[in-house]
Amino acid sequence: MVAEVREASVEFLHQPFVQPLVISSGAITEITEARATVRVRLGAREAVGVGSIYLSDLWAWPDPNLSHRERDGILRRLCTDLARQLPQCTGDPAHPLELGMRLHEAVLGLPIDGGAPTALARAMCASPFDAAIHDAAGRALGLCAMDFYEDPVQAPSVDGLFSKGNAGEAIARLLRQEPIRTFDAWLVVGDRDDFERDVAPWVRGRRYRAIKLKIHGRDPEADARRTVEVHDAVRAMAGGAHIRLTADSNGATPGPDAAVEYLERVRALDSAAYNALEYIEQPTGRDITAEAHDWRAVAALKPVLLDEGLTDTHALSLAEEQGWSGFALKTCKGHSFALVSAAWAAERGMSVALQDLTNPGLSAIHAALFAAFVPTINGVELNAAQFTPAANAEWLPRLAGLLAPEDGTHRLPVDIPAGLGGSL
Repeated sequence: MVAEVREASVEFLHQPFVQPLVISSGAITEITEARATVRVRLGAREAVGVGSIYLSDLWAWPDPNLSHRERDGILRRLCTDLARQLPQCTGDPAHPLELGMRLHEAVLGLPIDGGAPTALARAMCASPFDAAIHDAAGRALGLCAMDFYEDPVQAPSVDGLFSKGNAGEAIARLLRQEPIRTFDAWLVVGDRDDFERDVAPWVRGRRYRAIKLKIHGRDPEADARRTVEVHDAVRAMAGGAHIRLTADSNGATPGPDAAVEYLERVRALDSAAYNALEYIEQPTGRDITAEAHDWRAVAALKPVLLDEGLTDTHALSLAEEQGWSGFALKTCKGHSFALVSAAWAAERGMSVALQDLTNPGLSAIHAALFAAFVPTINGVELNAAQFTPAANAEWLPRLAGLLAPEDGTHRLPVDIPAGLGGSL
């Protein structure tokens, strides 16, 4: 399979949040959705594909010297530049995986006027184009993009990362032959959320049983008390049902000792809450070269997953050296990069989860398809129903089972679409 990028475009949509999403760098109350369209050629066939992502500047590029409006404007310009330069960024015709990895590397070094977005923000801006390339190639062939690995694949940008010298073979070994179609629905609970106002409608009304807990990271004792409080409250709302928990400080934890203290305090306070806690995400800062830690003591208690710090292939081996348990993948860093990272982790027995960027519509479908084929420890997070439900309106009610679940479970349609779901 050899594809050539012919042209691309991007449009921007403003999406307000119905409630703030509070992370360590501030509160997100509105966001820009970038929707990319890409036309590709495969031999005599041509097709157009689509992809989208939120330009979550406060998460990906929390520069206090720039306002949200300034960061958003720079990221929009980067997306516009990528649309114009996409054929050059992806280069000669190649497998979509290779095109996506070329794009990933190109955007990390692309000159940008007016600011210096982080590697994470750059990868985020490139991700809808990578998704659109795969969507277009799949539509041209009438094939799901997760089935691109049944035949030999050449991806020289990343083949050298794998024991047998072939990324495509490693991905093929990773992918499920029969995709799963149901996933637990995860609810984000912040430190200021009121149980009756913010949590009960989802737990009692929509039967959510999986909670992603935002913790401060700087106070292990307070975080432990909050973890137990949330677990017990949600379990009571759910009539004593089993509750799933994860904890995320968005990089605000001082170091591994504080993470160990947090976990040990949770265990001492409530063994049920501790047992429900499945993993913790990116406790410390994002630059794991400058801020290197040994995570083995934490990993001995609970899996600890690298999230924001995973922005390039060098971080894969560095994370293994530092004792991280695995990776919290996000399709917003690029479909190709996420596949490569998942396959690399699988070769080494490391865990992967699939996190969210409040993905709506196209990007939610993409993430769900990824989780349908790639084994993850959490299924997939899809938070748009909680924070930006109006962004899903275009796909409702026909995809209500996926985008607006009422029974605590996201459901993919029975028929898996060609591409990455842009046609659904």
